[in-house]
Amino acid sequence: MALEAAGGPPEETLSLWKREQARLKAHVVDRDTEAWQRDPAFSGLQRVGGVDVSFVKGDSVRACASLVVLSFPELEVVYEESRMVSLTAPYVSGFLAFREVPFLLELVQQLREKEPGLMPQVLLVDGNGVLHHRGFGVACHLGVLTDLPCVGVAKKLLQVDGLENNALHKEKIRLLQTRGDSFPLLGDSGTVLGMALRSHDRSTRPLYISVGHRMSLEAAVRLTCCCCRFRIPEPVRQADISSREHIRKSLGLPGPRTLRSPKAQRPVACPKRDSGESSALC
Repeated sequence: MALEAAGGPPEETLSLWKREQARLKAHVVDRDTEAWQRDPAFSGLQRVGGVDVSFVKGDSVRACASLVVLSFPELEVVYEESRMVSLTAPYVSGFLAFREVPFLLELVQQLREKEPGLMPQVLLVDGNGVLHHRGFGVACHLGVLTDLPCVGVAKKLLQVDGLENNALHKEKIRLLQTRGDSFPLLGDSGTVLGMALRSHDRSTRPLYISVGHRMSLEAAVRLTCCCCRFRIPEPVRQADISSREHIRKSLGLPGPRTLRSPKAQRPVACPKRDSGESSALC
C-alpha cells in the first residue's frame, strides 16, 4: 500500500511506535464477537467495508485515502468517500499503520457521525493483522481504534516467525486447486498467524488472511472468500478503484474512469467446507 521513503525516522520515534503498538495490542480481540460471524451464511451481515490508500506516481507525500461500503451479499457499493492527504510519516516495514491509519480513521469517524446507518459491520483492510513482526499489523491497529471487526487481507506473504516463501510454501500453494482451498500459516513459535487462501478459481496466487480485531480466523477466511468476484475481495478492490479515480480527477489526469465490475459478476455461493489441510473455508 505504501511507497518506501528515502529516509527513516529517528530511533526515538521507532521506540515510541513500538510502545504504542504494544499498548494497543493488549486490546485486540481474536474471536467472533457478533452473531452473524458464527452463522454459516453470515445471516445478519448487511454492510461490508473496505479501505485503501493509493499514491500519486512519483510522489511519496501525496496520496488518497478511501473508504467504501458495500451491501452484503450483493456486493454493491452503497457509500464511498475519498480524500487527498499529505503523508507525514515515512514508510517503515512493520509500522505501516502510523503512515496510513490516521487518514482511514478520519474517514470511518466521518461516516459514523454523518451517516451512521451506513456504517460497515466489518472492515477488510489491504494489509496484515496479527501476521506481523510484533503481532499488530495495520488491520489490528485500525480495528482497535475504530472498535470494528477487521480482517487483514495481504497480497504477499510477510516473512515473519519463520514463514518463508520457499519451495515448500510454493508447493502448498500449488495444491490449492479450487476457490476456497486454504492452508494455515504456522510460525516457528507454533502459532497459526493466518491462512493462505485461493480466493478465485481463475487465480493461482493466494491471499494471506489474518485476524485484525473482533473476528476469528475461520470467519475471516470464509468472509473474504464470499466477498471475492475476482482475486481481491470486492470491498478492498472497490476502495482501490475509488482512490485511484479520485487521484485522477484531483490532478486532472487524462484517461477514462475505471469501470466498476458488472452486476452480473457476483460471487458464486460459498462452497462447502472439506476436510484436510486445504479446507474450503469460505
